[in-house]
Amino acid sequence: MAKDRDIDVLVIGAGIAGLTAALCLQEGGARVVVLEGSAGIGGRVQALRDGDGAVLGDLGPTWVWPRWQPVVARWMDRLALVPFTQHDAGDGILDGFGGPPRRHPLIGQDGISRLVGGPSAIIDALAARLDPQSILTNAKVVEVAADGGALRVITTEGRAYVARRVVLATPLRGTLESIAIAGLAPPLEAAMRAAPTWMAQQAKAVAVYPRPFWREAGLSGRVASRAGPLVEVHDHTPASGSVGAVFGFVGIGAAERAGDPEGLRAAILDQLARCFGPKAGAPTELVIKDWAQEPLTCSALDLARPPEHPEIGPETLRAGHLDGRLWLAVSESAEQSTGLIEGAFLAGERAAQRVLATL
Repeated sequence: MAKDRDIDVLVIGAGIAGLTAALCLQEGGARVVVLEGSAGIGGRVQALRDGDGAVLGDLGPTWVWPRWQPVVARWMDRLALVPFTQHDAGDGILDGFGGPPRRHPLIGQDGISRLVGGPSAIIDALAARLDPQSILTNAKVVEVAADGGALRVITTEGRAYVARRVVLATPLRGTLESIAIAGLAPPLEAAMRAAPTWMAQQAKAVAVYPRPFWREAGLSGRVASRAGPLVEVHDHTPASGSVGAVFGFVGIGAAERAGDPEGLRAAILDQLARCFGPKAGAPTELVIKDWAQEPLTCSALDLARPPEHPEIGPETLRAGHLDGRLWLAVSESAEQSTGLIEGAFLAGERAAQRVLATL
């Protein structure tokens, strides 16, 4: 790794946006170091894997729409990522719409796709193109301060890094709550507080089976439910077909989920059996990822307000601050596709372009 004083750009956060920014900066000739607060890279991209490391399911985002998302299509080509169509063939299940669950056609989304290896393949491909010594994990940043014409970044361990530029690739609300940054303009702080962190209050359940048996019954794996606890369910079988899987979004609030995790687990299994039959109530694995319990993702402000999808924010989120030394790059700061994978790619590459123009 470059010596502290030799760092051109420090990128804080190793999710899609942060790693994209780091790669574009590295390719532009900048000396880059990435600081990630958790033990592993990926941010909101996490996966359920088997004993050999193969991805069985996505615990964070899943879908892309390359037909309608040109930035995603371009990066898929650049990173040699392979898409496959979200399985929607067959009837869905209506649950809680009066009477027992019943089969019913459910309209899919045009162009909705998944990636072989899931979004974790994005993280792996980006990281593989970076200098391996440039990514530091377990390096949670707590302060950013002026240091002459540069910025000094302090971690929880008291380690200091000095760089000409800093790119904050962390959720906007959580950044304000966990990192002390002197001199931020009030309009910027207001815009950051107004940007909901996508997935912050969500919980996602992934159930794995020996095979996707619902397909044999002419079912798509989709459920629309008013009864819950999963408000929607989708087929999540990997492209390899090595196992069958479904995932669902939990429709119970964060506090209630935290208060009775075992009750939630039992209720999910009951619902799956109710909708798909007894086999669905006995998965080989059931993982519930509660993003509200991830402090690097979910802020206190996110928990205090109703969940909502982030809208496109003002230009101050994409501008330079602290005399052009500090920049933001996270999906919620993007100029399109906020909160989505495309928004993360776009935020990372645009921030890198603007930073390189100032070096």
